[in-house]
Amino acid sequence: MFRSFFTVLFVLGGIFLFTKFLGPIPFSVTSVTTTKQSLFTASGTGDATAIPDTAMVQLGVSKTNPTVENAQSQVNMIINKITQDMKQLGVDAKDIKTVNYSVNPDYDYNSGQQKLKGYVVNADVEIKLKTIEKANSAIDIATKDGATQVGGVQFVLDDAKRDQLEDQARQEAITKAKQKAESIAHAAGIKLGRIVDIQENAGGQPPMQYAAPMALNKVADAREQTQLNPGENKVSITVTLSYETY
Repeated sequence: MFRSFFTVLFVLGGIFLFTKFLGPIPFSVTSVTTTKQSLFTASGTGDATAIPDTAMVQLGVSKTNPTVENAQSQVNMIINKITQDMKQLGVDAKDIKTVNYSVNPDYDYNSGQQKLKGYVVNADVEIKLKTIEKANSAIDIATKDGATQVGGVQFVLDDAKRDQLEDQARQEAITKAKQKAESIAHAAGIKLGRIVDIQENAGGQPPMQYAAPMALNKVADAREQTQLNPGENKVSITVTLSYETY
C-alpha cells in the first residue's frame, strides 16, 4: 500500500517538475471547414412599357398688393375657383393638394433705399388626374380661372400598373439571365449547380415631364387650347444570378 502511494506521488511529482521547467504538455485539435468558392454569374435585362394613365399637373398663382390681406384674398379666390372647377371636371378632392404657400415683402430699390411697396403671395396647387385625357382641359380651365403659372406636367403610371410592369420586366430579366448562363456554361464546359444568390437593379425612363415654367398672363385671351402628348413610360430591371459550379 505504501509502495503504491509512493508510486503515485512520484508520478505526480514528475509531472509537476516537467511543467515547471518545460511548460505545459502539448496537445492539438484538428478542425476542417470546407466552403465551395467557385461561383458563376450571369445577368439579364428585361423591359416593359405602357402608356401613362395618370397626369400630375402643378399650377401656380401669384398676386402682388400693397397689403397682405388683399394679396391673400386674391390668391385664395383663384385657388378656390380652380378647386371648384377641378371637382366639376371629375377630380376627387383628395387629388387636389396645395404644395406651396408663401408671403414675401416686395421692395422698391429705385431710390437707392429699400422701400416697401407691398407683398407678394404665391400658391402652388398639385392636381392628380386619373383620367389622363383631362389634363389638357384642366390646364385650360385653371388658366381661365386665373392661374399664372404651369410649373410642370408629369405623365406617370399608378402604383398597381407600375408593379405589374416591374413583375413583367423581372420575369423577362430572369429568363434572359438563365439562358445566358446556360449558353456560356455549355460553351465553356462548366456544369451549373443551384442558384445561390440573386441581385436586382431597377431602372427605366423617368416619367414624361413638361417642366418648363410658363407665365400665363392673359393667356386666356389667346383661345389656344393646350395640346400634350403622354407618350410611353418604360420600366427596366436587370437581374444577376449566381450559380454554384462543379
